[in-house]
Amino acid sequence: MVNAIIWPTLSRRVLPFGALTLGLGSLLLSGAMIWIAGQLTSDFHVSGILWGVAPAFVVTVVNVAVSTLLGIDDESVYWQGVVRRAARRHAPPATDTPGVLFLEIDGLAHEVIQRAMRNGHTPELSHWLDTGSHRLIRWECDWSSQTGASQAGLLHGNNANMPAFRWFEEDRGVPMVSNHPRDTATIQTRISDGAGLLVDDGVSRANMFSGDAPHTLLTLSTITVRGRGRIGQDYYAYFANPFAVIRTFILTVVDAAREVWASAQTRRRDIRPRVRRGGLYPLVRAWTTVIQRDLASATLISDIFAGRTVGYSTFVGYDEIAHHSGIERPETLHALSQLDQQFGRIVRAAATAPRPHEFVILSDHGQTDGTPFRQRYDETLEELVIRLTGEERVQSTPHDDEGWALLSASAIEAAASPTTLGTAVRTATRGKDVDGSVALGPEAARARKHPTAPADPTNLTVMASGCLGLVYLTDAPGRCSLEQMNARYPGLIDGLRHHPRMGFVLVGSDVQGSVVLGPTGVRNLASGAVEGNDPLADYGPNALAHVRRTDAFAHVADIMVNARFDPVRGDVPAFEEFVGSHGGLGGSQSYPFALIPRDWYVPDEPIVGAEAMHRLMCRWLTDLGQRTELTV
Repeated sequence: MVNAIIWPTLSRRVLPFGALTLGLGSLLLSGAMIWIAGQLTSDFHVSGILWGVAPAFVVTVVNVAVSTLLGIDDESVYWQGVVRRAARRHAPPATDTPGVLFLEIDGLAHEVIQRAMRNGHTPELSHWLDTGSHRLIRWECDWSSQTGASQAGLLHGNNANMPAFRWFEEDRGVPMVSNHPRDTATIQTRISDGAGLLVDDGVSRANMFSGDAPHTLLTLSTITVRGRGRIGQDYYAYFANPFAVIRTFILTVVDAAREVWASAQTRRRDIRPRVRRGGLYPLVRAWTTVIQRDLASATLISDIFAGRTVGYSTFVGYDEIAHHSGIERPETLHALSQLDQQFGRIVRAAATAPRPHEFVILSDHGQTDGTPFRQRYDETLEELVIRLTGEERVQSTPHDDEGWALLSASAIEAAASPTTLGTAVRTATRGKDVDGSVALGPEAARARKHPTAPADPTNLTVMASGCLGLVYLTDAPGRCSLEQMNARYPGLIDGLRHHPRMGFVLVGSDVQGSVVLGPTGVRNLASGAVEGNDPLADYGPNALAHVRRTDAFAHVADIMVNARFDPVRGDVPAFEEFVGSHGGLGGSQSYPFALIPRDWYVPDEPIVGAEAMHRLMCRWLTDLGQRTELTV
């Protein structure tokens, strides 16, 4: 009686609280129901609400523990708790036109997924290849091999003027960071033509950009837009399920403990390269590998039963762990295996949906391992520039990754809820973050409107994006040339060019036009002529085209620096404190993959650039009858 009458009434009132507290509110409400039942009968007594939580919690702990020890997937409980609820809630008309789900594994390189399939880490995806339903293809991303530029290209077909994950816009005097919500929203207004990949009744889940989808959740570019980033019914429903909350909580604790153990083993065995993995990182990792993964999966299943035509969702857990552990360490491959299992669940759920579905598993870029630059030379890129110029300091931007961004997005979504709770949160945070952010990570604290100039101005701004570095001379109008830079800082460009871990430097010359400088050679961008040794020789056959394209961007840095890729060891040093990195050229970071239905069209020539991949994805939707040639 309590569950049938009181629970539905109260749960609707406190759903926002349950979502904002990542399910703890629902857990307390479940305990309250048991406590109320204890007050209505003399058969048992409950001392308080927290004691009421204990039965549900203990039963779930035992269930998850036994399932794990026996190697049993709790598929039946998941099916009952998520899939059938979605089927009851949505009843769209049946159709023969297939829906399409693009499921992105952030940061997974083509060569890594090949080895993972061969070595048994992804049995579900391997089964697709074995049965002949799918085939694996490789594509090549742009020089800026990172999520911001790649997803802008994939979802909107336009990633122009995005030279890196972070860059400086001298005309406005502000830095831009791809995973800052307001910057992401600004970028989308520039790149969107209103006909993105997901415009036709599509859904965007846990992405940087929306692809013009009418339905979004945890999408950075829309969470600060009133009415677009509010918590939806599916978000509420996930955190309203006490079993799902307890299960997710247990798995989160287990994953955080797994990270602490793996980090300790890395230190004990002196495995290198390695970076510091303490502080809040175990919790951020658990957010990406458990909570964000399960939330996205549950909402995608609801989308399937709602009959949505196309969806795109990013799963960032592999990328987060690869940054801190390496691209093929045991803990990284374990996260990949968990994603593989989750994709199998989504596919099996779709088999009972009112319309058929096709699935594409893809990545936006890869990663390349390497010892961080600072660990090799006891100085960061910023400190190197200071040493070479004699300046006292340079302006730089803190380095956040996608994990912090999505964690922040969840809290911002909750604060944007049109409920009394959401209003209270926005009121409490007014004057702190203009978007009402109550996020848990450092990214959200900086998601404010940028000032027109740094509070403590400096002539030089240095930014890092994986193995790609950007140097701006901010007090000179326009792009500073090689000759102007040499006159101002005589040792800077030569010092960068001849540093043992620098691959090449891109600068504009008043005499020669734009040139790529290596330690023992020069390449002219306009003519392609090479003097000495080609500085782009180790970066693939399309390196020249990539550099030429970026050189034409409005916000290209005065000096673009790409760290040296070692083709023998297959590594590249990151200018950030990451083991696995991406952002520039060099190794597997430039080569993502797509696992697609076997009979779908693939061109004979290589797929180069995220914009080219977008055009191919639009063609797939057109071939299925979802889009017209006009919208493509």
